[in-house]
Amino acid sequence: MATLNKIMLIGRLTDNPEPPRVLPNSGSTVVKFRFAVGRSKKDPQTGQWVNDPNPLYIDCEAFSRADNSRLTDIITQYCSKGSQIYVEGRLQLDTWDDKNNPGQKRSKHKVVVENIQFLDSRQGGGGGGDDGGMGMSAGGGGMARGGGRPAQQPARGGGYSPPDDGPDNSPAEGDIPF
Repeated sequence: MATLNKIMLIGRLTDNPEPPRVLPNSGSTVVKFRFAVGRSKKDPQTGQWVNDPNPLYIDCEAFSRADNSRLTDIITQYCSKGSQIYVEGRLQLDTWDDKNNPGQKRSKHKVVVENIQFLDSRQGGGGGGDDGGMGMSAGGGGMARGGGRPAQQPARGGGYSPPDDGPDNSPAEGDIPF
């Protein structure tokens, strides 16, 4: 029997990603962040698309390993509260014992992130335009696969330097990230 566990979502970060942590046994780095995904439906009377006021909040984790060694660095450096990103990964169920009610199990689903793509025209500390060499913005076609390998080489040698794409359109502090 064939199975498939693939998640593809577009949404916004509800807060800045947590600082990266190194896992003691494996040496891998993990970054956790919360992601809000909106829903919309067509109003039968007006025919217009209306956003549902109740977004879905999803916990996400990204790991840096040998096969995607820069994914956590890219998320930490370029993602911030309100950033709109495309997330691709797999669904995982976490279970644990409830500290307040001994003997009771708790569980939640989370997304283990494998790839991301930036959809904002400006990212974090300076941008993420599609001419920056890493292909991390919408329209650039590149995706931060396997930790953000460059989609093309920078035109002028050297490291990646994100361009300034204009004013920051992030939501104000405390706003819902839609």
